[in-house]
Amino acid sequence: MIDRLFPSLRDFVASFAAATPGGSAFELGGVTGGIVPAMPDRSVVNSVVYSDAAELEQRLPEIADTYDQAGIAAWTVWAHEGDERAASALVASGSVLDGEPVAMGCELAGIEAPADGELDLSADPDRDGVVEVLADAYHWDNVGDALAWYDGYHPYLALSEGRPACTLAIHDHDHDAHVTLVGTTEAARGRGLATLLMRQALADARERGATTSTLVATRLGHPVYRRVGYRDLGRVQMWERRKPDPADA
Repeated sequence: MIDRLFPSLRDFVASFAAATPGGSAFELGGVTGGIVPAMPDRSVVNSVVYSDAAELEQRLPEIADTYDQAGIAAWTVWAHEGDERAASALVASGSVLDGEPVAMGCELAGIEAPADGELDLSADPDRDGVVEVLADAYHWDNVGDALAWYDGYHPYLALSEGRPACTLAIHDHDHDAHVTLVGTTEAARGRGLATLLMRQALADARERGATTSTLVATRLGHPVYRRVGYRDLGRVQMWERRKPDPADA
């Protein structure tokens, strides 16, 4: 299952960046990166996925130069847990370990969609509604400048009392439903909306031919995903490189 997560994450990083206004993806041998100029200070969307630590080490100066030329203030390398060579190279290059979220995966065969009436689902997710939820959940004021739909990207939006309350997206890749951009407004948390929305999205992905689902879980999202049926696959390290804020000089 972990062998499905990194290729799906890699494909999402490139696809999201290529679709966002002014964005692009780059390939440096076995290293893939996404450039999202609409969110230059958010390293989670300006990120790099690699397949070989030796090549990552060799390419780090080129990667840094690519992001510098694009005006990106912060970017992240998603590293395999226990990849000591990559970790050593990233430390030497000035990156800092910013987080170790949990890699998770599940088989889709046993996933059941919510029963009728359990979920107030937007049949045609409104982009402004999705942006409203993500801005509230993550305090991303500029996410509306970056978000764009593309082929293989399936956004979902649940309402509560008629208002946008919970969102997520599925990125289809090689029969894997990669879950990303999951968020619930602070006012709507604790109602089980994310669990219900996940079940609906995964049941739909199975109908499209997906057999598995993978994701990277935050501390807040981890118990939600466990309830849906995901299991832990280990840790993923997020190594961030951030330019100093001129205001702190």
